[in-house]
Amino acid sequence: MSDNPSSILSTSLVRHLTDKIYEKRKVGALELQKLVVDYINQNQMEQVEKIITILNGYVRALNPHTRKGGLLGLAAVAIALGKHSEKYSNVLLVPVLECLQDIDTRVRYYACEASYNIIKIARETALLQFSVLFDALCKLAADPDKNTRSGAELMERQLKDIAIHCNKFDVFEFVCLLRERIYAKNSFVRRYLISWVHDLQSQPNINLLQYLPEILDGLFQILTEPTPKIREACEVVLGQFLREIIQKPEAADLEHMVNVLIVHAQSNGQLMVVLYCFAKYNALMWLHEFLKLDGSRMKSFLPGYVLVTLPCLAYAESDSDILQVSRRINTGLMTLVSSEKSDNSSSFELSAMVEVLLPSLNDGEVSSKIAALKWIHYLYEAMSDKFFIYMEELFPCLLRLLSDPSDEVVALDVTVLSDLCTGKEGYNTTVEKFGLPAGSVRQLKAVSPYFVHIMKSLLDEFRRDCSFLHDRGTFIIRQLCSVLNVEDVFHTLAVLLNVEQDLDYVSRVVQILNSIFLTAPELFSLRNKLKDMPVHDESNDRNLFSSLYLCWAHQPVALLALCLIARKYKHAANIVHHFSELEVNADLLVEIDKLIQLIESPIFTSLRLHLLDPRYQADLAAVLYGLLMLLPQTEAFLILKRRLQCMPTTLNFGMHCSDQLKANEKSSLDQNAEACVFRELMEHFILIQQKHREYNTGKLKLKMREPF
Repeated sequence: MSDNPSSILSTSLVRHLTDKIYEKRKVGALELQKLVVDYINQNQMEQVEKIITILNGYVRALNPHTRKGGLLGLAAVAIALGKHSEKYSNVLLVPVLECLQDIDTRVRYYACEASYNIIKIARETALLQFSVLFDALCKLAADPDKNTRSGAELMERQLKDIAIHCNKFDVFEFVCLLRERIYAKNSFVRRYLISWVHDLQSQPNINLLQYLPEILDGLFQILTEPTPKIREACEVVLGQFLREIIQKPEAADLEHMVNVLIVHAQSNGQLMVVLYCFAKYNALMWLHEFLKLDGSRMKSFLPGYVLVTLPCLAYAESDSDILQVSRRINTGLMTLVSSEKSDNSSSFELSAMVEVLLPSLNDGEVSSKIAALKWIHYLYEAMSDKFFIYMEELFPCLLRLLSDPSDEVVALDVTVLSDLCTGKEGYNTTVEKFGLPAGSVRQLKAVSPYFVHIMKSLLDEFRRDCSFLHDRGTFIIRQLCSVLNVEDVFHTLAVLLNVEQDLDYVSRVVQILNSIFLTAPELFSLRNKLKDMPVHDESNDRNLFSSLYLCWAHQPVALLALCLIARKYKHAANIVHHFSELEVNADLLVEIDKLIQLIESPIFTSLRLHLLDPRYQADLAAVLYGLLMLLPQTEAFLILKRRLQCMPTTLNFGMHCSDQLKANEKSSLDQNAEACVFRELMEHFILIQQKHREYNTGKLKLKMREPF
């Protein structure tokens, strides 16, 4: 036989094998298969090798029909070799794999067919080319030709079968290949990758769980795939992985997966929002399961958990799945934190928690703000000594929340602030830093510096926004009174207002404070405490009545009401008498009208009964008749007139005798001291009213100078 390798193949065989008609090429392939079998039977393997070399040349030929014939020929040789093919698998497979990317559609299809036959025969040895095969199939999955894709699917199934049943299959190599391609956006490629993971993860001899952290991010990316079937297949794969983790949590690297899940739980795609919500929900479900499985391992990730949970708590009921799982996570996290109470060292960074909570306090939705406030409250209760050092960061945000439009947010914010103000931990601030006069500092020494900070910040906000004062002032102050010491609230506000320079502003605030003082149930204890409270106490820098008096002096009718509540009727009569020195305008008459209405309310029950008491009757009559003379004959005038007509002209009730004697027993020293204090208070009232007149006159002059 000639030394020319081509002479091994007959002219007829070559002509059939390279014919443009498929049936003729198939005939040539069968002839070639018989020829190779004969050489094998004769043990002439060198001849077989020469045939393989010839066919390698064919598959690289320029003529596409020649390439097709070469592919059929190589497949025929592999079939003929049978068990001997292991030795030749590389030389048979490599040229065929090159044709998988051929520009000719039919060549690619026949390359798939040839590859299928070769790897079916070669079995385990074909895995030596697994990387090339996997990469080629990944590209073919997105081939524009449907027939080529179908051929690739057959080839893929064959390769999977070998990988599943072969002990030599390199799982690590597969994961590396998967990791490189898992971020592909092409739907066909994604389907191809998911099918591999799905089929391999179900095999008991293949452990993909240990490599899950490396591909988890890519799998969650595929959850945003628009094609429903691919998305559902990915969900099935992730569900299977999660079941494995639940069964064997110790075998799973939870720590390396948590951060991936946190990223996807934050996803908010501008496009395809529904798909991103689907991925978000699955990520939250995983985080919830991790928390249930081993909370101790999740403690260090608590800031990340809170970061993704808080915004989700603001989801509408239409996204109930996300909302419900977020609530469960939030509850679980708080339970986890409760274990820190008995732990000397925190396993998570409080500084990171504060950084996470601040954005929700500043810009979050109402539900997120509420959750963040609950977290601050919870953390403070669990570890107040450690948490207090972050107050400088949190306090400004908490103060700003007092002006939040949501009542629920304000109520909870006040509760949190009250915790901080009543805490026993060392303060990072002092009253002196607020620049108050020494006398005011001395009066406030008994309250927390943070308490003063709250009140001062609130007053600053009231000054900045007048509408905020009128719309929200009453609600906020009542909330403060409901959780804080009422006396401290009003005393501190009064002391701070006493140093204010803007008289109009002080007058407006006092008007609101007085309304709260007279009507709010939260102030019941304060009203009772003021009754018969002495106005002179040398041992105490803080006298509640005097503090309020100095502030209430900006509103004459409010001051009168304060004296009536405190049963300082004689002084009240002096104040009414001084009303003649004031400008009796419509505003003053309206305030008197309101006071008359209040005198008929349960708040002033004791005052009405004192009209029957000889000790108070004369002074009270002076007050009420004075008001009657100030009023025009309106409805309020008639109400007060009828009330005074009910007052008896003479009283002979014996029960008052002993009381009168006791009253007379009051030492002249005390009486003189009290009288001195009342004189000072009256002088202060007159001075304040003089300042108001001057202030109003100055404003009027400025207005007159304004150009038309």
